[in-house]
Amino acid sequence: MKNIKTSLLSILSFSLLFMFGCETGFKKVNTIPTEDFFKNPSQTSFKLSPSGEFISFLKPYKNRMNIFVLQIGEKDSIQLTNFEDRNIEMHFWANDHKIVFAKDKDGDENYKLFSVNYDGTGLKQLTEDGNTTVRIIDPLENISDEMIISLNDRDPRIFDVYRLNIETGKRKLIAKNPGNISAWITDHEGKLRCAVTTDGVNHGILFRENEDEEFKLTSAANFKETLWPVAFTFDNKYLYMISNLGRDKAALVKYDVLRNEELEVIFEHYESDVENVFLSNKSKSIAAVSYVTWKTELKIFNDDWYYLNKKLSERLPDREIMIEGTNKKEDKFLIRTDSDRSLGEYYFYDYRDNVLLKLAEVGPWLKEEDLSPMKPVTYKSRDGLNIHGYLTIPLGTEAKNLPVVVYPHGGPWMRNKWGFNNEVQFLANRGYAVLQMNYRGSRGYGRKFWEAGFGEWGLKMQDDITDGVNWLIKQGIADPNRIAIYGYSFGGYCALQGLVKTPDIYRCGISYAGIISVLNFMTTVPPQWEPFRQMLYEMVGNPNTEGEKLKNVSPYYNAEKIKSPVFFAQGKNDPRVDVSATELMVKKLKNLNVEVEYMIKENEGHGYKNEENRIEFYKNMSLFLDKHLNQKPKN
Repeated sequence: MKNIKTSLLSILSFSLLFMFGCETGFKKVNTIPTEDFFKNPSQTSFKLSPSGEFISFLKPYKNRMNIFVLQIGEKDSIQLTNFEDRNIEMHFWANDHKIVFAKDKDGDENYKLFSVNYDGTGLKQLTEDGNTTVRIIDPLENISDEMIISLNDRDPRIFDVYRLNIETGKRKLIAKNPGNISAWITDHEGKLRCAVTTDGVNHGILFRENEDEEFKLTSAANFKETLWPVAFTFDNKYLYMISNLGRDKAALVKYDVLRNEELEVIFEHYESDVENVFLSNKSKSIAAVSYVTWKTELKIFNDDWYYLNKKLSERLPDREIMIEGTNKKEDKFLIRTDSDRSLGEYYFYDYRDNVLLKLAEVGPWLKEEDLSPMKPVTYKSRDGLNIHGYLTIPLGTEAKNLPVVVYPHGGPWMRNKWGFNNEVQFLANRGYAVLQMNYRGSRGYGRKFWEAGFGEWGLKMQDDITDGVNWLIKQGIADPNRIAIYGYSFGGYCALQGLVKTPDIYRCGISYAGIISVLNFMTTVPPQWEPFRQMLYEMVGNPNTEGEKLKNVSPYYNAEKIKSPVFFAQGKNDPRVDVSATELMVKKLKNLNVEVEYMIKENEGHGYKNEENRIEFYKNMSLFLDKHLNQKPKN
């Protein structure tokens, strides 16, 4: 939990020469096997039981991530689950004796809940099969055998709220969604007292003082204005909210919902939106707030957390430290460390006895000294915006005339962050410089920068990517004849649009579950996204009234402009991006005599979760890049 105070501006005051090219000698770099970057972690997702006596974690069993439990002080763990079809996505302790977890089938994103006893007995499916998915609203830490969930079993577009008994699997409807509620919030007693509504463009806050009352609309705002409930204050009277009302950067505030009034600004940052809020049930206060400048930083409010951070920083110097979990008494903690060159380590820390136990290395086969530093960079867009990003130069290589993979993020309203990225490190180890950028529309930089991306898919957002490439060429870092573009999901769309819009820049492109037709995408959104359809229309474009514009920024309708080879990869069960559109695009490009490679996997959805498919994909990616950027194959 180290609090980094170095500002982005001070980092950028160093020259690129200092950052990337001042080594007096270069280390000989060995090619690391593809498997080492993309196989399942050795152990990950550690969780602490409420008593602090047991730790659960995910670990591979027959190439799938399953749940294991370890008693503190013991050497051997117990395997609780043995699924071979699909990874377990998430799990948590419902009480000291039972763990609840979720998994889907073949990537369909219809997640089902299961429970299992901490000794491996009593495995039970809690929500039924079918085209429904579950969301956890409140695990009800103070009620050992119940939790509050929402399900779209009545209508795939709408999530109703249930109280679920994890012993019997029986559930009771406690709130029927009228169709416009997108989120539900409980107070600290587990009472359902707040909800967020949306008509697709405007959102509102529904509130009630107790569960016997009807919900009342207390505030409303356009979706561009953030007013999002984080949690109730510990007296259950007010709400902690993330808000950008009257400001550009989203701040953490205390809000009187009944009076529709901001009472107090708890934290705001001049450069970044508030990202996460951490509560302490022990002290009944906000413990810390995180935000991202060039990397994640933490503002600590709680004395216990301050001294915890101090002790951990002394025991684990020169590392990024994150609190992953705590027991109910908040005197035992799960800690994770990581960096841009390490998958990280997990530790158990007993605060009272100042005992620190190393639990696991997430990827012990990857050595930090063999990987490449990720450096923050900033360049100007053609219309004067500051575009922040990251540049990773292959270890032991001079930052000059290098082959480059341009790697725009997916989302599209997400952002890149400093930290370990297995794709970036894989590409750097293969000899490619990797440029990531947070183009306009990326979140975290304030409302103005986010809104600058509205209606700009394939237009100014794409120009921001192109401007980054031209900046890299101007700096002498990129070989202009050896540049590729790769992306996942919306990033895959950016890769294709880059080949359409700037065909002379890229020697090849890779679209991993990328959007093929914006027009098609906007008419085939998943049912769960239905409440946000009008918002998507405003942010991207309305297919009913702006069909021609959406065609103009769709790679499918401009396929004849693509001249460079393309590699497509997707899961057959992708619920977000229409697979038939990808197949039509592949066929169309082949008819245009464009070199195309296509990888499709039957048992996958939006991205490859199964280990063997991931490894195969990245091996194929490496061969594709090596072929078209004139590199020697290194699989």
